[in-house]
Amino acid sequence: MSLPDEPAERRGLLPRFTLKHANTFLLADALGDIQGKDDGLFTNDTRMLSHLALAVAGRAPSLLGAAISQDDTVFTAHLTNRPLPALGERSIPQGVIHIERSRFLWEDRLYERIRFTNFSEFDTQVPLTLRFAADFVDIFEVQGHVRKERGMCLPAQVDGAAVRLAYRGRDELLRTTQIRFSRSPVAMSAQEAEFLVEFARGNTAELFLEVGPERDAPPSAEQFERALRFATADMQTRFRAGASISTSAPLFNQWIEKSRSDLALLTTPLQTGPYPYAGIPWFATQFGRDAIITSLQTLWLNPTLAAGVLRFLASMQSTEDSAFRDSQPGKIMHETRRGEMAALGEVPFGCYYGGVDTTPLFVMLAGAYEHHTADRSLIDEIWGNLLAATSWIERRLDASSTGFLDYARGKETGLANQAWKDSHDSMFHADGHFPPGPLAVVEVQGYAYAAFRAMAQLGGARKDWRSVGWDARAERLRAAIERQFWVPEMNFYALAIDGEGKPCRVLGSNAGHLLYCGVPSEERAARVIEHLMSSRFSTGWGIRTLAEGEARFNPMSYHNGSIWPHDTTLCIAGIARYGGRGHAVRMASEIFEAANHFQMRLPELYCGFPRIEGQGPAPYPVACLPQAWSSGSVFMLLHACLGLNVDGRLKEVHIERPMLPPGIESLDITDLPVGSGSIDLQFRRIGDEVVAVPRVRNDDDVRVFARL
Repeated sequence: MSLPDEPAERRGLLPRFTLKHANTFLLADALGDIQGKDDGLFTNDTRMLSHLALAVAGRAPSLLGAAISQDDTVFTAHLTNRPLPALGERSIPQGVIHIERSRFLWEDRLYERIRFTNFSEFDTQVPLTLRFAADFVDIFEVQGHVRKERGMCLPAQVDGAAVRLAYRGRDELLRTTQIRFSRSPVAMSAQEAEFLVEFARGNTAELFLEVGPERDAPPSAEQFERALRFATADMQTRFRAGASISTSAPLFNQWIEKSRSDLALLTTPLQTGPYPYAGIPWFATQFGRDAIITSLQTLWLNPTLAAGVLRFLASMQSTEDSAFRDSQPGKIMHETRRGEMAALGEVPFGCYYGGVDTTPLFVMLAGAYEHHTADRSLIDEIWGNLLAATSWIERRLDASSTGFLDYARGKETGLANQAWKDSHDSMFHADGHFPPGPLAVVEVQGYAYAAFRAMAQLGGARKDWRSVGWDARAERLRAAIERQFWVPEMNFYALAIDGEGKPCRVLGSNAGHLLYCGVPSEERAARVIEHLMSSRFSTGWGIRTLAEGEARFNPMSYHNGSIWPHDTTLCIAGIARYGGRGHAVRMASEIFEAANHFQMRLPELYCGFPRIEGQGPAPYPVACLPQAWSSGSVFMLLHACLGLNVDGRLKEVHIERPMLPPGIESLDITDLPVGSGSIDLQFRRIGDEVVAVPRVRNDDDVRVFARL
């Protein structure tokens, strides 16, 4: 329902803000209200609160401003009253009552404080109404899935200053939401609570409310402050994990700090360690691909994140064949869900394995983790999982008619496309028609190559006789990629090879991931870089997922011409691997300027229109914000610019021709992990060069080698 004076279309234009803690997240508008479309308070993929709206004398307050704290913990909205009707001798003019809504999440509970300050000339009474509802829909229903049958909403229970809303699902699970207030309402029903707030001129009054699991203690200032201390301390612990970066450019520092805060917000402590949930609102859960790439982006700064991801994914590794879940023994999980539809099997995503790239990425991350940290114990712990994952890759390659790592969904309920560009129309031939499966997508072959190389190195360190075979298989796969994916007339790699062995002669950013994996020859890498840096791909805001002029090119689409920050940074990391440090610096500057237009918070994706002076990048309307691998992009970009390589086993830091983005004269890294030790580094621009010097040797055994 919309409040008076606020047409639905106007309310839809208000910016929206997110909060998250553990498996609970909140999406609401700038007024602090929930309108019940795709917003709400969600716990375990179920909407526990679908409507919450504040009215003062029956009218929506006016918005002054809204923001979330720098550490992503507290949302605050500043509001004021519209003209209020007389309650006695005097009416209250507009703009004399300040209303501050402050809220945060802690342990599956929403805490909110509404503070009123009377700036009018008189003592006054303010009639206040809070309307609420809980529809208990599954997150897939919010996304548009239509269910044939739902569970039952139970009668609301109203008790003084509290109301209990409940739903019994078809999975027989009882889900409840309690809404409780610190003041006794003058009227209370299953849909709204009415209050009359009296306070003198110049004074303040407060109303506290809590939404969450049932408990007896009423809300209070003490409970609010106590929970806030816990929430803030918890966020700060996650924020401080790993090395820190600061530069001489204050605005760039804001981007770094906001990215760290967003990663801390999305990172959830599990029994297996910290795990970055993919994004809010649609992907606030464990995804395999997203978490691995986020871990690769941040590995050089915070290896504990990678360790948590490796342990969790190892614990969820498939041991069975299921066409419904697209699982086979050894395969690594794509996605897990906790809602009613997943529990009932109405969707396959309770524990779903329909990602062809997650398994080789898992092995890649393990290899990168041990190289960086020299932590043999973790890799020994999951060695059996790595062997099973590698065996799955080998079996799939052997069974493929093309000899590549391909995919085809087992059931119509699964994902049609199972690489990172997983929308239904992301894979096609040059004329736009969809290819027959199974499909072998080009970057996935690069991941498989890198996985075999990682296993050869890990196995070699363990004197495993299979390491030679893995190395040889990597080289055979690399040669096959070069032979069958390279299209001479394009001077580029095919997007994919279809089930009939025909290449999809389409220019996609996917080839940039091959550079990241080190597959192409120097000559072919140069051709790929030339394409990616051309105006067909490069917009001034990043690299498009699909080159302009291709059959299905659309800069407003999800995967066919939009810009994904994580995709751009993987391409740039690959370009830097082949010596293109200057391109990395240029792109870091462009992505930073895009972040500046998005208030230093890069969304999941944005439109791929070319840059126009004086205009910012065009937002993609339903992009997740924040998104983990978008937040991690700044760290992969900086790593590419600095030319850093950490060898944890040898306790060495190698720096190859470092560069800094324009406007940054110095960059400091504190507590850079190197094996079991750490080091502080400073990069400083001197003339046309950037020099790197150790500032503090936290471990005397760490050695630094730099080449300008």
